[in-house]
Amino acid sequence: MFRNYIKLAWRKIKADKMFSILNILGLSIGLGITLLLFLFILHEESFDTMYSKKDRMARVLVHLTDDESPETWCGSPPAVGSTAKNTIPEIENTVRFYHYAFGQPASISVNDKNLIEPRFFYADESVIDIFDLEFTHGNPKTALARPNTIIISESSANRYFGNDNPIGKQLNLENYKDFEITGVFKDFPNNSTIDCNTIASFQSTNFAKNPTWDNASFETYIVLSKNADLASVEKKISKLVSQEVSDPWYSLSLQPFSKIHLYSSNYQDSYSARIGNIEEVKNLSLLAVLILVIACINYMNLITARSQKRHKDIGINKTLGASTKSIILRFYAETALITLISILFSIILAIVAVPLFNQITGISINYRNLFTLQFIASLIIIWVVTSLIAGSYPALHLSRLAPQVVVKSGFKSKTSGLLIRKGLVIFQFTASIILIIGVLVVYQQINFIKNRDLGFNPDKILAVSIGAAENKNSINSLKNKLQNSSNIVAVSSAQGFPGVDVSGRSIINPLTENGYNIKTNNADSEIIEVLNLKLLAGEKLPETKAKNDSIVDVILNKKAVDFLGISPEEAIGKKVQLSLGNNSYVKGVVDNFNYSSLREGIGAYAFHNNATREFHNYLLVKFRGNDIGGVIEEVKDNFEDFIPNSAFQYSFLDKNLERFYTSEKRMASIGLSFSILAVFIACLGLFGLAAFTAEQRSKEIGIRKVVGASVFKITKLLSLEFLFLVAISLVLAFPLAAWLMNSWLQNFAYRIDLNWIIFIVAGVIAIFIAIATVSFHAIKAALTNPVKSLKTE
Repeated sequence: MFRNYIKLAWRKIKADKMFSILNILGLSIGLGITLLLFLFILHEESFDTMYSKKDRMARVLVHLTDDESPETWCGSPPAVGSTAKNTIPEIENTVRFYHYAFGQPASISVNDKNLIEPRFFYADESVIDIFDLEFTHGNPKTALARPNTIIISESSANRYFGNDNPIGKQLNLENYKDFEITGVFKDFPNNSTIDCNTIASFQSTNFAKNPTWDNASFETYIVLSKNADLASVEKKISKLVSQEVSDPWYSLSLQPFSKIHLYSSNYQDSYSARIGNIEEVKNLSLLAVLILVIACINYMNLITARSQKRHKDIGINKTLGASTKSIILRFYAETALITLISILFSIILAIVAVPLFNQITGISINYRNLFTLQFIASLIIIWVVTSLIAGSYPALHLSRLAPQVVVKSGFKSKTSGLLIRKGLVIFQFTASIILIIGVLVVYQQINFIKNRDLGFNPDKILAVSIGAAENKNSINSLKNKLQNSSNIVAVSSAQGFPGVDVSGRSIINPLTENGYNIKTNNADSEIIEVLNLKLLAGEKLPETKAKNDSIVDVILNKKAVDFLGISPEEAIGKKVQLSLGNNSYVKGVVDNFNYSSLREGIGAYAFHNNATREFHNYLLVKFRGNDIGGVIEEVKDNFEDFIPNSAFQYSFLDKNLERFYTSEKRMASIGLSFSILAVFIACLGLFGLAAFTAEQRSKEIGIRKVVGASVFKITKLLSLEFLFLVAISLVLAFPLAAWLMNSWLQNFAYRIDLNWIIFIVAGVIAIFIAIATVSFHAIKAALTNPVKSLKTE
């Protein structure tokens, strides 16, 4: 019996090729998009599932206790891990990570080659056991047991040494320390939060010898013993702060390891370059379901548009004794067959589209995941669910019609059926209009961010890594040489720059004794000129400083001065407390500037010249003209002259700032691409309903033509009905889109106001698409010979 249903379904598909192609095309595109989005979602949810102890692991988080500017940091003090392991019995093991120079790229030398290593880490030797590192060379039990030893990934070993065995060879870091290579481990998977290329023994650092409680720059992971309670351990770790720190400015909590990838986007100072966003996953999951529903609705409209031709077939079958159940099964068999064909095509579409999708999203999903057991099971579920949803209306509605009714010559579907189909089209276009508005708003917000006055000018500034410079004289000589170039406006050396994290401290108001979070950046006198900051009072940092001068000159931004409760002019010469020494004085005040993401408000910021604290890691070169290649080449040549034993690495300030909005750009790109396809699928549904309406009203059209109606009037008559459906969709979509996009914009401290022009543009696009879609059938019906439509059987 089932075999006969499949044969009948195949005959029906072949009998009406155009509508079968439209059905398969709509479902294939919808399912193809859904498969791509599911691949992305599964990739994001697969993070960190490869580690054997994952269910017992957690990361230590630091929460700043400042109520005015609360922050959560992924880094924690180095003393937390060692103290917790020794005092809390439920903790089986811990590991501390320290990203070289607090996150700066490292310059390394191997075999007379100078290379830049952006993922250079120090870690406790327990990292090997906790993260299941698989060695290809060396002994994992002793690889990091001694100071000045290092293990490297397979890809790094190949990059440094080619096919040679690197064990026992030396790796020089920044011209000041040699490490013995004692192991080679297989690269961390691309769905691992931990993504180190090189891991040096933590014993090689001063932090191992003297772990402190005041430098929260170390990611700390703990492994609980079996059956230990995470909440109970978290309370014990929190108590350590009050026991060990006399005036605690932070508190501690534990983040389950499984939550790290998707639930850390709002946290600061994460070492990982692979941070996901649970909101993005939720939004794309919703988009996947929405597009699948649109595709199913499209199928319903297209299949019922041809129902007029199916009525007599159903009536005859019922007259001959076919049961309602058998007719329902026939419809479902037809739907299941079309859906199965569509799934096969959608797999091909997904495989072809994966490279483009990876380019848009900036990640690396593998099309081979389509053929895993998990995904095949998901495909079967999608096939069954899609078949049940898409086939529900034609199967349940048409199968219930009485045979004596459907065999009548003038039979037409009930008004309720037409209303349902119109309702489905309204749903499709409402969803499509919301998608169009969403894409327009996201792009407008990104454009607003791109063009907003940040309080400084990031254009045409080259940031060159100088961490490997042998001494200050080398840096000064390089600066002086570049400043004499006609292509260069100004040169400054600094610890960091806007878009790159610097030190976090607390500034104290002497009147209230309250603290406020502040970012501090060790810089030279030219930093204001290079960044084009507006000096409100005082003057820039001094160009030179005597060797024995204990005075620390500080330039505050207006936010910091506002916290102190004084004006910029009053701040000049005032002593300031921000953990830079007892002789820190305000030298100048600059206007506020956005040094971080525009999702966040402007915080307190300070430049200083305390040489005993942080080091200058970057040379900032502000250049003129459009010969960017020439400037880079000039800077590189001079760099190699004055800092010869270091690899040349540079970036642009404006590009560094753009990384804050990777998620939004990814969402905008995915949203634009898939919204276009979703609208196309919706148009197929509208196309089907237009065909259905033209078929239903064929005699009416014939009569109108006989009595003198023009092609234009008939086309207008048919088109206005669909424009009315689009108008209803606009009325429903506008308030929903406004609510959704206002909610999304709340994530930004600086955002656009929703403009009525966006809604008008979306409405015009929807109306244009609707007219273009229905005009084909409207004009075709208007041009049909009335004699044919008025014939009776």
